[in-house]
Parts: sequence; structure tokens; C-alpha cells
Amino acid sequence: MKPILILGGSGFIGNALYKELGSYFNTYGTFNTNEVFKKNKHFFQYSIEKGGLNDILNKLNPKLIISALRGNFNAQIKAHSYIIEYVKYNNCRLMFLSSANVFDSFRHYPSYEYDKTLSKSIYGHFKIKIENQLMNLPIGKFVIIRLPMVFGINAPRTKEIDKAVKEDIAIEVFPNTIINVNSDVRLCQQIHYMINHKKTGIFHLGSTDLISHFDFIKTLVEKRHLKTGIYKQVFTSNSIRYLASLPKENKLPQHIQPSYMEILEEIS
Repeated sequence: MKPILILGGSGFIGNALYKELGSYFNTYGTFNTNEVFKKNKHFFQYSIEKGGLNDILNKLNPKLIISALRGNFNAQIKAHSYIIEYVKYNNCRLMFLSSANVFDSFRHYPSYEYDKTLSKSIYGHFKIKIENQLMNLPIGKFVIIRLPMVFGINAPRTKEIDKAVKEDIAIEVFPNTIINVNSDVRLCQQIHYMINHKKTGIFHLGSTDLISHFDFIKTLVEKRHLKTGIYKQVFTSNSIRYLASLPKENKLPQHIQPSYMEILEEIS
């Protein structure tokens, strides 16, 4: 079986994917500085600044590359340019984890798979650049997965909230921002399904319903810590702002599409 390579396999989402897929596929990952992964023969050390991806690809000849890379944006753009060229000329597909932030200039409604992307943020603009490169590939060669905020029991953002509650520090919340969410567990199930069914194209993987950022965080704190937190409410505009990506064309089966309440139950 040709292997799957997870770039950024030591990160929060990348490692969750490695654990989900490792029992079913010949799965490999990359790490940069985390020495814990050095003894794992299925992990390769890789730095987007220093390079070395060519040797890994030539050794593995993967059938699927999942990019969960983090780090310097310019270095990531260059790395993905190289990966896209590799995918173009080899029997391989690329699954790119993008973000709902590619729509962060559109404030008044949720966004769907084939809506025009437009962002004023550095992060959203960077994701759009890589998406545009990917779309030059034949449709069967790429998968773009746009993610909302992803939570988990041990997710970095969840730990930050835990720390703030423990130390009585104000948590920054956005009452006027409407979002949808996902969890690491649900996301891994969704991607596993997509791999099994050879899905290609653009997918929005988040909860099927929407909630304000403030209400979600407040409910999370109450369920997880059985207490009310301290909040700093930030109003980015005078009107309601949507930062939510919903599926219209490329929907997954209902049993793997969670609601935000199901996500809250998982991480509480």
C-alpha cells in the first residue's frame, strides 16, 4: 500500500490525524523541533525554512499528502509550490487544511464552498494564495478543507481557556461574531471518510449550525469548569459579523456532521 504523508504530523491536528489513520493506512508524518518524534520510524524531521522535503517524497512516494503545516507564511508558500509541482507529475493527491478566514472580508452571511474568497487578514490572504495554486491542478488531484475554529480536550486554545479560568484571567470573546466549530475527533473521522471514498474538491468541515463566539466560549467554560468565567468582550463592528463556512455542494453523511452542542459535549 502506498503511504500517506502528513506534513506537520507533530502538531495538534496533524498528530490527531496520524493517530486516526495510522491503524488503517501506511501513515507517516513530519516534525520540526519536537524531539519526542525522533525515535518514531514513521516520522521524518522537516523544516520548511531549511528544506529537505524532496528526499522524504522520493523515499516514500506517497499516494496522499496531507498538509497541516504551520510556520513562516512565505516559507509555507514556497513549500507548497514545490509540493504542488510534485503532485502534478506523480500519482499523488494533496489535501490542504485551509481556513474559514479566506472569507473574513465577507461579514454579513456564512460562506459556502464555491463562494469567492476575499480576506483582509494576513492569515486569510496567505491561505488564499495556496488555495489558488492548488486550483491549477486537475480536480482529482487536490482537496481543500476549510476549517473553522477546531477545539479538543487537549487543544492549544482549550488549554488557554483552562489556564485563564484557573488564574481568573479575562478571556477575550467576540459577541458580534457568528461562528461554527469542529473538534479534532470529528475532523479526523471526516477526513478518514473522505480518504476512504476518494473525495476531491473543496469541503467545509464544521458544525452544521452557528453560534456567537461569546456564547460558545461561555458555554464551554460552564460545562468544562462548572463555573462562569471572566470575559473581555471585543466588538469588531457595530453589526453582526459571520466567520463561518458551511457546506452546500459537498456534504458528508449526516452522522459525521456534528452540531456545536455535540462539539461542546465532546470537549467538556
